[in-house]
Amino acid sequence: MHTQTHSPNPVTVANLTDAVQQKGYGVLSAASVAQWAGCDLRELQALSPDWDNMPPDNYLKDGGRYRRRRHSSFVFENEALAPVPHRAHWQSLDYNALHGGMERWFEPMHDTTVATPAWAKLLTALAHTASQVRGTPHTKWCIEAHQFRIDTTDGIGRPTPEGAHRDGVDFVAVFMVNRTDIKGGETRVFDAHGPQGERFTLSEPWSLMLLDDTRVIHESTPIQPLAEGGHRDTLVLTCRAGSFQDA
Repeated sequence: MHTQTHSPNPVTVANLTDAVQQKGYGVLSAASVAQWAGCDLRELQALSPDWDNMPPDNYLKDGGRYRRRRHSSFVFENEALAPVPHRAHWQSLDYNALHGGMERWFEPMHDTTVATPAWAKLLTALAHTASQVRGTPHTKWCIEAHQFRIDTTDGIGRPTPEGAHRDGVDFVAVFMVNRTDIKGGETRVFDAHGPQGERFTLSEPWSLMLLDDTRVIHESTPIQPLAEGGHRDTLVLTCRAGSFQDA
């Protein structure tokens, strides 16, 4: 079956900071992500099997069974990345009207995942770019990592059941890890203070969309299966200056 997708317009690594400063977001191809992180693309691809067999998200208020996830937190400060003790994911109702206002305790990411050199390189690259966009080189960045699998168990999967939203952080990095036997999942990015918006479908494994969460809102449309077992895997990293969100 043929499905039409609108491909994003990626920028170069050298132009990523300018793109985020000017438009509120930028997209990198997978090859550029590897360059940005200072690793081989094969190192990133080697992480992809870690999205298999994840535990279900037991906090979906719409009663769905379509989301699996893991969650871990890190701090980048003084050029060093460190994990923090496992903590709940929390958002205020101002940013997430569906799932905000409650502590959500997801299973942590596997130690073997976060121990890979490529993992530290990804988060370090994000922290460096965040500091460049803000012009604040010595910021303490609090980073939350979310592994998501949206599947089509219920016939339809919703990557953003809360709708178009902001996350209440400084930056959101969405990595497309894999799309398997699905249609849909279009990304939509809108100016938070105006009518401008763009839409496209991230499809290349390990491509990246980096958002300035203070300037844009975003959502992804539902997915439907093209074959049994269709699913969409993403890695979402959020970056907040100074402190994590908590109750």
